[in-house]
Formats: sequence, C-alpha cells, structure tokens
Amino acid sequence: MFSKAKILGTLTAAAILSATTAMAQDVTLIMHHFLPPVANAHKVMLEPWAQTIEAESDGRIDIEIYPAMSMGGKPSELYGQVRDGTADIVWTLLGYTPGVFPRTEVFELPRVHKGSARDTTIALNASLDLLAEDFKDIHVLFLHANDGNLIHSASTPITTFEDVAGMKLRTPGRSGAWTIEAMGAEPVSLPVPAVPESMAKGVIDGALTTYEIVPALKLQELEKYTAELPNGDRFGTAVFMVAMNQDAYDALPDDLKAVIDANSTVNVAAEIGQMWEDFEVEGIAALDAAGVTRTVFSAEEGAKFDAANDTVVTRWIDEVSSKGIDGAALVDAARAAVAKAEAQ
Repeated sequence: MFSKAKILGTLTAAAILSATTAMAQDVTLIMHHFLPPVANAHKVMLEPWAQTIEAESDGRIDIEIYPAMSMGGKPSELYGQVRDGTADIVWTLLGYTPGVFPRTEVFELPRVHKGSARDTTIALNASLDLLAEDFKDIHVLFLHANDGNLIHSASTPITTFEDVAGMKLRTPGRSGAWTIEAMGAEPVSLPVPAVPESMAKGVIDGALTTYEIVPALKLQELEKYTAELPNGDRFGTAVFMVAMNQDAYDALPDDLKAVIDANSTVNVAAEIGQMWEDFEVEGIAALDAAGVTRTVFSAEEGAKFDAANDTVVTRWIDEVSSKGIDGAALVDAARAAVAKAEAQ
C-alpha cells in the first residue's frame, strides 16, 4: 500500500538508513505514460507508487516518470514500448491496442462493470490467472478500472435513449464503440488527450468517458450536458495497466523483486480502485461549478439502455468465441469476480 503517510514515514527511515550505510542505488527504471503531470493518474497514483517502491527498497530502486508521451511516440505505442524495452514501465489504456487483450476486455463491458472502480479493479487483479495469456509478453504490476463511462455532450441535451441517436461520440475502446453503436450513435476512436480539441472543433459531439477526466481536460469549459444510467451504473469502463518489461523485471535481484511484488496486483488493488472512485468528486464539482446540466436517466429510459447494452455483451461473446475463446465463460467469471469484490 502507498498512502501518503506511509510514504513520508518510510522515506524518513530510508533517509536515516542511507546516511548510516551509504547504500548505493542499484536500479533506475524509466516509466512512460500519456497524460500530463497535472492528471490524477500521475500525481495521485503513479508518483506515490514510485515513491513507495523507492522508499521500501531503501533507495536502491529509482523510478523516473516521463508523462505526456515525453519519451516520444503515440499513446497506442506504449504497450510496444514496454514489451520491447524502450520503457521499463508504462501506464496505458488497454483499448489503445485493440485485439491484444481479448480476455481482459470482458471487464470493460457494460453489464459486467457495474459502476465501481474499486470492485472491478479488485476483480481484475484477482483474475490474472484467467487472463494470463493476454499478458504473456510483459510483466503486469497491476490492472485497474476507472469508475466508468457516461455520456458527455458539447451542446445536445440528452434525457432519453432516443436523444443519443446520430451523435458522434468518442469511444475509449472497442467495446465502447459497440456500446455507442447500440445506442444508434457513431463511435469515433480518439485517445483521451485529443478529446478537447475534437469537441471544440465539432469533430465529435461528445464523448463516452468518465467524470474523473473532466478537470485534466477542462471539459467543463467545452460541454453543456452529461447523462448517466440510474443506480450508479455506467456504460462499461476502461481497463488500464501498469506493466513492466519482462526482462527488466527478471534482471532484478530477488529482494528488489519482492519490493515490486509487495506493491503489485492484489496487494494494491483495493487502494487503487478506491482512488479512482474518489477521483470522480473533483470532476463532478468542476461540472457543477460551470453550470453543466447533469442528467440521470429515469428507470424507464435506463431499461432501454440496458437492453442495448445486453446486445453488446452478446456481440462480444460471439466475437471472441469465433477466435477460440470461451466468451460466455469469461463473462460469467468476470461477473462473479466483480460480485465477490462488491461483497468484500
């Protein structure tokens, strides 16, 4: 775990140890990601995580973070960078590399993800054995979800299922595109940093994304309406990963591997998931302060969206099953893992 109090306390102990033993730094790891340093992912999740690794290794592991694609390339290339060793660690969105993570995609589906970043993040990390084939070329440090997608609209009010028809909406990934299509709208694939400019220029009418991202992208200045499902449900989610180059992990001595492992997967899942739930608060506040109209669909309208989202799940099962993956079994397993996490 890596609460701020623990980081500060451990750093103090590490500083004392360093002064008395002059232990040399053994490893420098380069981390790369796609959002600016003002984003929650950088300042609240990745930086504290890296500081904890550094502290618990007594300064023997140094993690240098390069945000906003500052090492070069496009967000869609981050997976290749960590697989091939251009970066030692990346944080990236699985949807940026469609088809690479077919099993893990099950957790992104509407009607599987139920609107809780915490529950789905715990479920993801508890299910890594089930998903292992997706990650055979890299070393997963942890997976996480956000709280889930709602509809953000630049100028069109949305109060009914029918209001969405014909809109051009940014999709976070393949299953998001199917969700948009099931609503009668047109999906537009864009990395999230491109959303503000695309919305401002009218390339898209809105986006399927979270409340969390609003302040970082200043969406409160660009949109007039949001719309979400009743009872806290969402239009699926996006799955992210913090992953390490396998050779870089294998090269670590066992004691440093133990530090990494202690801050990976199920050991941090609940804390990471809760972070992403808490991130929603700032985004909602920014929208409210800007006077953006937020709509929660009625139960009647919500049922229409649920019926559309059920077709997305069926479509996903049929698509992955055609490639030799038991999609129905994965849906059942993912739903059970989310339900188990919810009960914890």
